[in-house]
Formats: sequence, structure tokens, C-alpha cells
Amino acid sequence: MEWNRPPYTISTDPARLDIDLVHRFLSEEAYWALGRSRQVVERSIANSLCFGVYQASAQVGFCRLVTDHATFGWLDDVFILPEQRGLGLGKWLVACVMSHPEVVDLKRVALATRDALSLYIDYGGFTPLHNPDRWLERKLTT
Repeated sequence: MEWNRPPYTISTDPARLDIDLVHRFLSEEAYWALGRSRQVVERSIANSLCFGVYQASAQVGFCRLVTDHATFGWLDDVFILPEQRGLGLGKWLVACVMSHPEVVDLKRVALATRDALSLYIDYGGFTPLHNPDRWLERKLTT
């Protein structure tokens, strides 16, 4: 799928993804993915519904949805390059993800963020967990 807001495009075409750029940003700049190996980035992309944000042919943003395509999705690795921030691209990206036909009917889409709560609440329809006492996690430390 594609969404256009010239001069920007959001696309789910995996062939358009700049894996070098995604890996570099995640492993060097994203607080949640510092040091992530290229192999892990490639595997995560291969097993997710990915969205790239492009200005002409240059990728300027990314996110992925880990999903079973039926009931659940996990929104992860959302970023817009620093030089492109402040233009509403993150808002547009989240809105496009949530409007995707494989996402709109999912029973639950979850995410974790430490600094962008209002983005996801305002543009993705997210709310705090209704029953946080029912959610558990297993977090491996490296």
C-alpha cells in the first residue's frame, strides 16, 4: 500500500526499505535498540508488516508492526530521522499504520514508549492499558 503527501510517500513495499539506514538508526540512535545487530534487524523486518517513509527515493522514517494478521499487533521501531522531524511525518505514519486494512480489525495493538505518549494517543487511538495488572513481560538482559 501507499499513501502520498507530496513530497512524501509512505509505503509497505519491503523492496523499498533501506536496510542500511534502518539498521544504522536503530543500532546507533534509538534508545530502545542501541547495539541491535544487522542480522536481528533483517529478521525483524522479514517477520513484520513494515512501513517506510520516503522523500522521493530517500527513506526518512520507518516502523513495523509485528502481527498475526488476525487479532494482535505490536507497533515497534517507529522513527523519523531527526532532520525530518517537526513536519508531522510521525503523526501521519502512525495514522497510516492504524488505517491499514490488516490493522483496522485487529482486536488489540500494543506498543511501548517512554517519550511519545501523546503521538500515539492523539494519532493512533491508543490508550493506557485497561488492565495493566494482567500484562506480563519477559525481558532478557544482554
